Amino acid sequence: MLIGILQTGLSPDQLMAEMGDYPDMFQRLLAEQGLTFKTWRVLDGEFPPDVNAADGWLITGSRHGAYEDHPWIPPLEAFIRASYAAHVPMVGICFGHQIMAQAMGGRVEKYPEGWAVGATEYDFDGTPVVLNAWHQDQVTAKPDSAEVVGSNAFCANAALLYDDRMFSVQPHPEFRPAFVDGLINTRGKGVVPDDLLAAATAKLAQPLGDAAMAARIAAFFKQPRG
Repeated sequence: MLIGILQTGLSPDQLMAEMGDYPDMFQRLLAEQGLTFKTWRVLDGEFPPDVNAADGWLITGSRHGAYEDHPWIPPLEAFIRASYAAHVPMVGICFGHQIMAQAMGGRVEKYPEGWAVGATEYDFDGTPVVLNAWHQDQVTAKPDSAEVVGSNAFCANAALLYDDRMFSVQPHPEFRPAFVDGLINTRGKGVVPDDLLAAATAKLAQPLGDAAMAARIAAFFKQPRG
């Protein structure tokens, strides 16, 4: 099964040589799931020819806001809606989660309560799952077509399911602890409050549910569809 990665952001230059770019992280996350991958750099205006160019789509995270004025955001929103209409499965992570919600009629904002960074616990259908977070923006109003399947007290719409067509999550199952540590030192200082960075650093060794989320993402892509 070919998964098209729609790349909307870049790993920090200081971390890329050792830890790779965002598509590399997703390929590592899903390495045991029997999937193949091809990347389109939509942040550079590179889009697939149509929604059937892959068997499923995955939208990465980004330091950009879904509500910002970038030339590639309107065509990406149109692609999301076209994929939904064509029943081609799509998964979104962090920015991907947000842009999918926005494209489908939800609202994304810079959350007034601030940032979530590092290992964070979410309730997924009654099951606690710990995943790494790194965001200030979040979906503050979900689309009518979406069902909440993951949340916590800070992020009410942390995971959304759009029947069998789209699944998205706010946290980053692809972020390993070493990468979060790198983000703390490259993008966090002076931007994220020091107490949150210290708390995230203290939780770098906390066990994560990334393998379980990888299995859930793969199962979503592979489920039978009429």
